[in-house]
Amino acid sequence: MNSLLLQALVPILLVILGYSFGRLAEKRHYSRIVQREAESLALPVIASRYPPESGKYQQVLVYGNAVISSDYFKAFLAALINIFGGKVTPYESLIDRARRESVLRMKDMAGGMNASYVFNVKFETARIAATRAGAMEVLVYGTALIAENSSDANDEV
Repeated sequence: MNSLLLQALVPILLVILGYSFGRLAEKRHYSRIVQREAESLALPVIASRYPPESGKYQQVLVYGNAVISSDYFKAFLAALINIFGGKVTPYESLIDRARRESVLRMKDMAGGMNASYVFNVKFETARIAATRAGAMEVLVYGTALIAENSSDANDEV
């Protein structure tokens, strides 16, 4: 009787722990993302294929990627949804966090080059873990516009 009770309690306890710690980690990550997004507002990211302004700019490929893994509670919930059918909403926050984190990493790369804009931004998403918990990778890339120094431009003329 005790072993049967123990066998039933262990999975329930693991799901509760997965929910608690997964929720805590997700909240912390979202708060860091919001803070970093506020700090990086000066560097616009534009999906347009064409640069927003004309002028002398150097164009450089910039990119960022992020891998976000699922916690056990989300994996458990997604498995239940897959059994009964429906939209697998537990993974939406994973994709959202990975997209936002990868954009921030791309902005960090562009900011390190003193870029004015990043345009022609594209996203690639891949599932990289075949396990039940799963993990998502998002790669974002775009073209950074870096203003050429006016002294360099005068030297060329």
